[in-house]
Amino acid sequence: NPPIISTIYDYWRLKLKAVSLHDRHDFSLIHCRSYISSMIGLWMKKHYNIKFLFDMRGFWADERVDGGLWNLKNIIYRQVYSFFKRKEKAFLEHADHIVSLTYAGKHEINSWKHIEKTDLPISVIPCCVDTNLFNRNKIEPKKTEDARRKLGIGKNEPVITYLGSIGTWYMLDEMLSFFKVYLKIIPDAKFLFITKDNPDFIKSRVVQLAIPEELILIVSSDRESVPIYATLGQLSLFFIKPTYSKKSSSPTKQGELMSLGIPIICNAGVGDTDMIVNKYKSGLMVTGFDDVEFYKTVHEFVRTSFDSSQLRKGAEDYFSLEKGVASYKNIYDLLVN
Repeated sequence: NPPIISTIYDYWRLKLKAVSLHDRHDFSLIHCRSYISSMIGLWMKKHYNIKFLFDMRGFWADERVDGGLWNLKNIIYRQVYSFFKRKEKAFLEHADHIVSLTYAGKHEINSWKHIEKTDLPISVIPCCVDTNLFNRNKIEPKKTEDARRKLGIGKNEPVITYLGSIGTWYMLDEMLSFFKVYLKIIPDAKFLFITKDNPDFIKSRVVQLAIPEELILIVSSDRESVPIYATLGQLSLFFIKPTYSKKSSSPTKQGELMSLGIPIICNAGVGDTDMIVNKYKSGLMVTGFDDVEFYKTVHEFVRTSFDSSQLRKGAEDYFSLEKGVASYKNIYDLLVN
């Protein structure tokens, strides 16, 4: 299916369904996640006089460009990008309330001179974490031992983990380069990828970067088992391309790892990750991707002790699912009462 044509088709089906539901239930608030659904939400606000909640999730149009999905040298994609930036402006100016995933995103929106409305009603609600599932104390020791045995990890072997898909945004080569430096200081370490992605792609980059293949472990896991595998590591790593659109990004894995009491090493310039790491002492930041920066960070990690219970408290404070639900409830009450 051509992406633009299929999106238009989806838009019309969704719009008809929304109108049908309003005819049946006469709802007074429409909550729209991201941009396509918000086109319908804004239309319904104007036609039915209902409240419109723009839950933007990120700078969607800019993400398509930064991720290489829309090449602005192509006139069609340039027009599509301009169309959605105009829509973004309309959503922000006419929404009864706006949700941003990050304070960095909120700050950026408030700096946009082309938005004619001032004092935008923006709340920040990050991607939330199920702290009951991601709880080290609820993992049965036998399941941990079974996972260790399955992967061939010794009881005291140092392990770095990577959690989640590699996708468009994650910097696999840079993470593997970090691991090469880590091995110079901790030579018996292993790197465990917990991902449903094709392992062949990861293995091909491992070979290309001349890393011993036996030190790279890859496991596909259902959601319930992710905490078991994640806690096999003493450290988790993720590097995200620090592009403009990533100001609005909230990596769920940051909260999941904090909830398990696992420190992270990540890069600066992505959403609120810097602020969260500094506020909760939950890991270390790299400010570049060269070996000098990596050596400095590994040495600092070796010298630093992290309090797993404090990391978990930080996750409960910032990423709690219950707090996220309460924040949305407050917005709903504000708009409909």
